Amino acid sequence: MTYLAKPKLHHPELPRNKLGFTHRDYEGTVSTLCAGCGHDSISAAVIQAFYELDIAPHRVAKLSGIGCSSKTPTYFLGSSHGFNSVHGRMPSVLTGANLANRDLIYLGVSGDGDSASIGLGQFAHSMRRGVNMVYIVENNGVYGLTKGQFSATADKGSKSKRGVINSDEPIDMVMLALQLGATLVARSFSGDKTQLIPIIKAAVQHPGAAFIDVISPCVAFNNHAGSTKSYDFVREHNEAVNRLDFMPMHSEITTDYAPGSVQEVMQHDGSVLRLRKVRDDYDASDRIGAMNYLQQRHAEGEIVTGLLYVHADPLDMHAALNTIESPLNQLGEKELVPGAAALEKFNAMLR
Repeated sequence: MTYLAKPKLHHPELPRNKLGFTHRDYEGTVSTLCAGCGHDSISAAVIQAFYELDIAPHRVAKLSGIGCSSKTPTYFLGSSHGFNSVHGRMPSVLTGANLANRDLIYLGVSGDGDSASIGLGQFAHSMRRGVNMVYIVENNGVYGLTKGQFSATADKGSKSKRGVINSDEPIDMVMLALQLGATLVARSFSGDKTQLIPIIKAAVQHPGAAFIDVISPCVAFNNHAGSTKSYDFVREHNEAVNRLDFMPMHSEITTDYAPGSVQEVMQHDGSVLRLRKVRDDYDASDRIGAMNYLQQRHAEGEIVTGLLYVHADPLDMHAALNTIESPLNQLGEKELVPGAAALEKFNAMLR
């Protein structure tokens, strides 16, 4: 595998945050994703969020599974800790790491295939356990690495690039996160950095399970009118391009619109994505209200974006398990092996 290295030289007058880091210090390698991919916009938002939060990169642990989305941690926070797990298993690896060292900031990056299909059970348990993390799903409705099959979040009735109609009901990751007990739930659009960056910053500072569903256009495979998850490339020789794995340059689609309004975003293929941003007076503390509002707007064919729910006093996994303040990976033999007497006392409790 080839990685494109960025120049290490920095201009001496680059702006620095309170820790003395420049924006470049939060970047990773050059992206190898398709030109115009929404995932790159999410990477840029992550970089900007951590830069503005004045968080040292080495304090972050980023974990991912398998898929285009799970490649993206390579493209941001190059000096942070990282682990790329197997397909759908990122949540359990992150949970174990969090239990071992609670001092790190945990960022789980996944996709709709990685989390809504093979990893659905692991996603569910990480949410209900309240693992203190930021869980970002880069949601494009397709399996991009395996040439565009429908994922579990693909909309019913949508058409694949080969003309196949999806007959299955989609899984709504936001609704699941709300039902399973996530204490911060949000949805955004990768092209709306004005909204996405503050959401990421709020999620990083939230002491509990924070879930962000980001609709992230797949410019290569989800190229049918009527899709609510992606953009399409318009190109003349579709089959030849697929065989060569060549993606022509496209401008990234961005948008900025006021709270409470509906924005129609024209896609590359001429279809329209309708986005509704929550109002300024929206009550994000009402879990049931959030679920009802999502269903109401879905019935109108709209995708609600914004901070949808936040718990004012969340309980994370460490609080629920009553673990000690010191990270478990820093405990010595004395703390980890209390002796035969303590073991016998514990066993007696189970008899």
